[in-house]
Amino acid sequence: MLSIVVLISGRGSNLQALINALGSAGNIQFSAVIASRDDAAGLQYAQQAEIPTATVSRREFADTDSFSTALKQEIEQSQPALVVLAGFMHILSDEFVQHFADRLINIHPSLLPKFRGLNTHRRAIAEGVTEHGASVHYVNEELDGGPIIAQTIIDVRATDSIDELAARVLAQEHLLYPTVIQWIADGSLQCIDSKITFRGEPLLKPILFESRPETTECV
Repeated sequence: MLSIVVLISGRGSNLQALINALGSAGNIQFSAVIASRDDAAGLQYAQQAEIPTATVSRREFADTDSFSTALKQEIEQSQPALVVLAGFMHILSDEFVQHFADRLINIHPSLLPKFRGLNTHRRAIAEGVTEHGASVHYVNEELDGGPIIAQTIIDVRATDSIDELAARVLAQEHLLYPTVIQWIADGSLQCIDSKITFRGEPLLKPILFESRPETTECV
């Protein structure tokens, strides 16, 4: 049984997708959902699914280190095998990242290493790229710089607005993230000392996840 704790900051759309896709999985347990804001809308999804919730409010701490320490202490009450960042919008201390090494993952709305940080869709359109997407990666001390597990790619249309592109990427995130977590739960995906293996083989490049109208697959 893979015990997971999900960290959120806002509306929780990826959290809802995870609950919908994995809530009935026999090998995954949502041990807690922790928000960095007490008004995070995503807490409602957890409560409706009867998942324990907590809040560690970033505004109550003077710096990243003290916030990260309090957050770590809250997480460890559940002793999770995996910590999942799902729209968690805060920098974490190096000590926090090192403490959860190889069991801390994030989803980022770009094809990393392109467009690390914020405003990824705006930057993609401004740069005129023809492909965009999302990446799931293990978290290390470098912002959006940890080992990449899998990516999903969409075409950027000439007519795309920022909001339209963001919505299409988000729909793909909702398919990609649960799939990666299920791979971890069933042992297909492992990470030891920042080295990822997938189905028993070293992962030399990110898994390309392709979605179809009625099916999903990886290539």
